[in-house]
Amino acid sequence: MLRLATALSVLGLATIPIPSLGGSGLRGVVVRAPTAPACVKSALCSAPAKNTTLVFTNRSRVVRTQTDAKGRYRVGLAPGWWRVRTARAGVGSGIHPQRVQVAAARFRLVDFSIDTGIR
Repeated sequence: MLRLATALSVLGLATIPIPSLGGSGLRGVVVRAPTAPACVKSALCSAPAKNTTLVFTNRSRVVRTQTDAKGRYRVGLAPGWWRVRTARAGVGSGIHPQRVQVAAARFRLVDFSIDTGIR
């Protein structure tokens, strides 16, 4: 366990909470885009969705998690299909993808994009 913590620290991943070494769920990055009405090649048109609350629902279960300052998240979820949304409604078309599948016994990498509605 100490070696895992050391390795994560070296990789800069120690800030991502790891509830257990087993289980299932999702991990990844959430970005918001576009960040400006007109995107140009010399400027980024997306940014991390900092401190954003994600809400996952599966039948009657609701699980919330929050992204960190770099838009990263990790959440333990039971295997199966889950719907996802942000806690606050936005102007754009919402978060994509809106449905995700959680595999058994692993944390699947799924990145999300939030449409800001800027056009």
